[in-house]
Formats: sequence, structure tokens, C-alpha cells
Amino acid sequence: MDQSNKTHDFARLHRDGCFVMPNPWDVGTARYFQHCGFRALGTTSAGLAFANGLPDTPTALDCEAVLAHIRQIVEATPLPVNADFQAGYADTPAGVARNVARCVATGVAGLSIEDASDDPTRPLFEISHAVERIAAARAAIDESGTNVVLTGRCEAWLFGVANPFEVAIERLVRYAEAGADCLYAPGVNDLAQIRELVAAVAPKPLNLIVSSGAIGLRVSEIAELGVRRISIGSGLARMAWGAVMRATRELVADGRFDAFDEAASFAELDAIFTDDQRTAS
Repeated sequence: MDQSNKTHDFARLHRDGCFVMPNPWDVGTARYFQHCGFRALGTTSAGLAFANGLPDTPTALDCEAVLAHIRQIVEATPLPVNADFQAGYADTPAGVARNVARCVATGVAGLSIEDASDDPTRPLFEISHAVERIAAARAAIDESGTNVVLTGRCEAWLFGVANPFEVAIERLVRYAEAGADCLYAPGVNDLAQIRELVAAVAPKPLNLIVSSGAIGLRVSEIAELGVRRISIGSGLARMAWGAVMRATRELVADGRFDAFDEAASFAELDAIFTDDQRTAS
């Protein structure tokens, strides 16, 4: 499927209902999530960093490495892929535009730009500057002629900003006005606030991240709040790491191999990826 079809399908998923977008961190997980029947995938900067033995920081991997990874995931599956493109790997609107154009060229159907600054004295870019960065990303996508879905992210909750709800609702509305197609404030988990964010950015869709059971809701219940897209972020990557860490700690501490009984079988994995190869051919 070519990029124009993927962007069309991805945009259509946002128009009504609610869909779950899991986040693979390598080719195998991308193909497995496709096998499970998901309709779109998103990359995860944290999952990628951990897979490379690095911490989850914006500077852990440079733009070149991230672009290569995004292209690898895009080429691994016919599904639309949304790129976790952090803050665009640039501070200035012009730099964001250049890098967004490069990200679009990997074949993605969507990408996100966040407003976190790498300046410890100001966790978020000043709002007018953040809006200019979203507008620059929008212009770069429009110039490409691809209709890639642009997600505007406010990191107020993740960076401990005072009054994160007030900050997020103002910024998401401004990002929508600047051309973001989808809005996203990772960290919000209060149901009333989620409803208010949905209403504030409507008719544009809101993405909600669910990477733990703390929110206590099923997909159908999240959909009833008006959320159109649910992403998993690093949740599945951290679950995989959790299983490996528990098994190895048990082995080191007690010399026991019991945890291996929960491992996927060779037969199951071979069958999944053999079927995927047949489908691809």
C-alpha cells in the first residue's frame, strides 16, 4: 500500500469511533501487532531507546537514527504508521519543518510534534513559539502533498508543569488552530478532564495514552468519553522488559528457570511469522 492510501486510511480512522494504536519497537513486534488485527501502529521513542540500551531522553538517539528506525517500521508492515517524532529534533520552526519533511519521506501516515524544551529552566517552549512550531510542521506536510496526519502534543503533565490541565487545554486548542489534525496531552487520566479536552478540541480528535491499568477503563468506556485514538506508548515494550527482568532476576537469585514456562513457543512464533511472509508475498 502506498503512502497516499495509508494516510487516507489513517485519517479515516480518526473521523468516528475509537481505535487502539499499539507501539512496536522493532520489526517483529510491528508484524505481530499487524497479525493481531490492529489497523494502525505508532513508533515509541522510549521503546526504541530501551532496545538500544539507552535511557528515555530526547537526546538519546539523534534524528538520523530515529528516521532510520521509523523507515524500518514503515517498511515492515502495510499498516499506517504514526511516528513518535518527539519535538521534531529541532528548536526553531524552520528546523522542525526540515525534519518533518524528512520524516514524511520515510512513508509515515502520521507524526507527532511535542512542545517539550530541552532547557531545564523552561520545560515547555513558550506558547507562541510552540504554536509556530506546529504551524511549521503543518506547512511542511502541506508542501509534501501527502496529507500526513499531524498530532500536536502538550507535555504539561509529563514535565510537572503547574496547573497542567489549564496549560494543556489552552495549548491544544492553539495547536488545533495552527493546523494539528489530532491533539494529545500524555499523562491526563482524570475522566472529567478527558471529557473537557475532547470538547475543547472538537471536532478534531483527541489521542489518549493508556500504558498502565491505572485509568481502570476498557476501550469501549474510553470511547464513551469521546476519545478517538488510544495509543499504548512504551507500555508493551516495558511489559516485555518486565518479563525478561523477572525471569533473569529469578535465575540469578534462585537459580530457577520457572519463568521460562511462560515463554512463547517456537511453533507459535514460527507460525505467526510464516503466515506474515505468505501474506506479504
